Amino acid sequence: MSSKVIAILLGGPLESVPDLMEWAKKVDGWIGVDRGSLRLVTAGINQLIALGDFDSITAEDYELIQERVKDVRRCQSEKDETDAELALSVALDELEATEVILLGATGGRLDHFLSNLWMVLQPRFKKNAAKIQLVDQNNSIRYYLPGHYQLTKEPDKKYLGFTCLTPVTKLSLYDEKYQLDQADFAYPTSLGSNEFLKETGEFSFESGIIAVIQSKD
Repeated sequence: MSSKVIAILLGGPLESVPDLMEWAKKVDGWIGVDRGSLRLVTAGINQLIALGDFDSITAEDYELIQERVKDVRRCQSEKDETDAELALSVALDELEATEVILLGATGGRLDHFLSNLWMVLQPRFKKNAAKIQLVDQNNSIRYYLPGHYQLTKEPDKKYLGFTCLTPVTKLSLYDEKYQLDQADFAYPTSLGSNEFLKETGEFSFESGIIAVIQSKD
């Protein structure tokens, strides 16, 4: 199966959204969520699907989205799932994405960010955790399942954070400023700030799920 990268633009604050035109060169399709859909329309970027309750835009803006996007899916504000969850389900199950990038997922309200960070641990998403990335102007968060990995330093990002989202066993950090050798963590925990010593770094662990955050200074 060929790679299919789907970007989901969420409706957080504009300052949290990376350069859309740059990302448009890297992805195969877009899903616009609520105000994120309007931003794609305004930027002239085609989106496969627009979805959400659209409670953060005007009636006139919603009409514009309906004019420009073929597949618009409006849902009720009162629902069991967040708009981000709905979009992630569509990207993975319907569009069969091999990688999903949620742009703007770490900006804005803290409760929204935590919801986006932890939703990946839901049973229906967990097996696809390694496909999912959260991105804003300053941070990039990737999820990792057990294994041995080499990290490549992203442009303009110096700092690393390792967050154990579940209990984790035998975590080893190599080539970073603060190293670990087969450490176990019984509870979810953040290991604080770390740094690349060179352009790449390695880590491994035996069980659990880890989120690795690369951040600008």
